[in-house]
Amino acid sequence: MLILISSLLFFVISFAKVYVAQWADPITPTTVDYIKRTLKETTPGDVYILLLNTPGGLESSMREIVQTFQSSKAVVVVYVYPPGGRAASAGAIITVAADIAAMAPGTNIGAAHPVTVGDQEKNKVLEEKILQDTLAFVRSIAKQKGRNEKILERMVKESISLTAEEALKQGVIDLIAKDLQDLLKNIDGRTFEKGGLKIVLKTENQDIVNLEKNLKEQFLTFITNPTLAYLLMIIGIYGLIFELYNPGSVLPGSIGTTSLLLGLYGLGIIGINWVGLLLIAFGIILLVLEMLTPTHGGLTVAGTLSLAIGSFFLVDPTSPYGRIPISVIGGVVLASLVFFLVVGRLGLKAQKLKSKVGVEELINQEAQALEDFVNGEGRVFVNGEIWFAHSKDEVKKGDRVKILKVKGLKLEVKKVDSES
Repeated sequence: MLILISSLLFFVISFAKVYVAQWADPITPTTVDYIKRTLKETTPGDVYILLLNTPGGLESSMREIVQTFQSSKAVVVVYVYPPGGRAASAGAIITVAADIAAMAPGTNIGAAHPVTVGDQEKNKVLEEKILQDTLAFVRSIAKQKGRNEKILERMVKESISLTAEEALKQGVIDLIAKDLQDLLKNIDGRTFEKGGLKIVLKTENQDIVNLEKNLKEQFLTFITNPTLAYLLMIIGIYGLIFELYNPGSVLPGSIGTTSLLLGLYGLGIIGINWVGLLLIAFGIILLVLEMLTPTHGGLTVAGTLSLAIGSFFLVDPTSPYGRIPISVIGGVVLASLVFFLVVGRLGLKAQKLKSKVGVEELINQEAQALEDFVNGEGRVFVNGEIWFAHSKDEVKKGDRVKILKVKGLKLEVKKVDSES
């Protein structure tokens, strides 16, 4: 009886499903959410293949993904794909932590030295601690998965990077596959002990279940692009300035607040240089002051330089997310100059003009009588509106009258012809 049950269990596991996920962006908390969500769709004995192409990312997210792999009862395969792709930094450690690590020809893996953002002098002690911690982490992975411990240590300590062929030769990965079908063929028949079960993979010619990002994951991945996050932050700041400049507009303030929060969220995930952010804020403040109290260009020059330098240093050059293109920074600086020096000053001049609204606008204007005044009372037409009016003069329909006063909702007028 026990033999029969064991045989049935072995048969079910052998013909388990093949799930294929894909990640071609930096490693962030969104990556963690995506992998955790998609792995939940698997059952014990299933094969979970992650097609990976990443420049790296957050160390904390990498560790969480590795922990998720280790607790999964599915067989986890990380396949660095497509040709020309890479598994750098955090991506390298994620790859070697899989049950099966595979690469496509023309890909590379490595450069896993941990990086801290900010003042390098102040961060030396912290960086050394992180380095030693990461080395211990990869050693434990190497022992658990049977990888080349010394090479993995060099990836972390010396930032070496290997081609697919070098990685296979050095015992960093298990195989090279030219495409997904070749991978499924190569891993077919392999045996694993996982979750207390003996699993024999049956992957060749099996149906594949593709696991796509949901809308939330797509959106969060989108806004962690450094260029987009930077532009959202700038749009947000200008939206709030416009709202404060024109209270009650509502729309600029709403869009500005939303954009600013999304931009700061994206930049927070990426990891920014806070001095750069402060320089951007200081530069914009100087441009606002130039608009309000012209200094013949002094504040403009200082504000422009501060904005440009802050934007340039906002994202660390070693960031796996890439840097903000110089062309984008130049466009933002130029647009800021136009906004504050041209549009801003025109708006300020308009606000400084003498206010002529409401009843003050009517005094000394001429109106036309719409009817004969009876007992000094009648209606007049002025500025497209009909008003009740009172006059000591005899006013006939069509006469021109001059407005002397406004008393509540009634005008005090004087016939133009009788004016002395």
